[in-house]
Amino acid sequence: MSANLQKHPFHLVDPSPWPIFASLSAFVTTFSGVMFMHGFQGGNYGLTFGLIMLLYSMYVWWRDVIRESTFEGHHTFAVQAGLRMGMLLFIVSEVMFFAAFFWAFFHSSLAPTIELGAIWPPKGIEAINPWDIPAFNTLVLLTSGASVTWAHHAILAGHRKSAITALIVTIILAIIFTDTQIFEYIEAPFDMADSVYGSTFYMATGFHGFHVFVGTCFLVVCLVRLNQFHFTKNHHFGFEAAAWYWHFVDVVWLFLFVTMYWWGGV
Repeated sequence: MSANLQKHPFHLVDPSPWPIFASLSAFVTTFSGVMFMHGFQGGNYGLTFGLIMLLYSMYVWWRDVIRESTFEGHHTFAVQAGLRMGMLLFIVSEVMFFAAFFWAFFHSSLAPTIELGAIWPPKGIEAINPWDIPAFNTLVLLTSGASVTWAHHAILAGHRKSAITALIVTIILAIIFTDTQIFEYIEAPFDMADSVYGSTFYMATGFHGFHVFVGTCFLVVCLVRLNQFHFTKNHHFGFEAAAWYWHFVDVVWLFLFVTMYWWGGV
């Protein structure tokens, strides 16, 4: 029996079908998305099927990870340290992702070509007033950053009900931000096809909006887990990762507001 005892704190993951299933789902989604964008028949059905497969693979894979963490007890302090490093590296990769959009924006805005009228915003583009909806959204997102920090400190202090309240406040603020962003897009005086200004603006703010949606889903899952007593003072990396991700979303929005809305819209 002693030969079967684990002599190290690391988790040797059991064989799982979900990595290959997720890869196939991503392939179907990407391939069908290209077909759909080029007008091929059946591309929309393939895209829908691929997205459903992708969402399902995410659900079952993370369900297994949560089970390994809570009921099986595999997430030791050494495992949690590895997960923290992985989350930090993921956020760094996201920083590089947004750096590409900012690079494109500054490349065009600092030296606008003659095709743009040699001015920025380009001739004929009416920029969005930064002190209208964008300023309100900035206030909402910064407040949500404060409330998610409140939830984190409540978990560390063992105040579960306070943490639940703070997390609910954060999710409500996230939904308000998304709804307001959608309203801004509907009322915007330009679209994605309006020169490089429209394309960089919508790509950067649109992908940020997608990250807000992902972060909101992340926080909702944490709320469910908090209600089910999955988090303790010493074992709450799932929430910690969500909080890190949400603060990253906050910081990116501050850069977007200062550059694309305020400086780039003047």
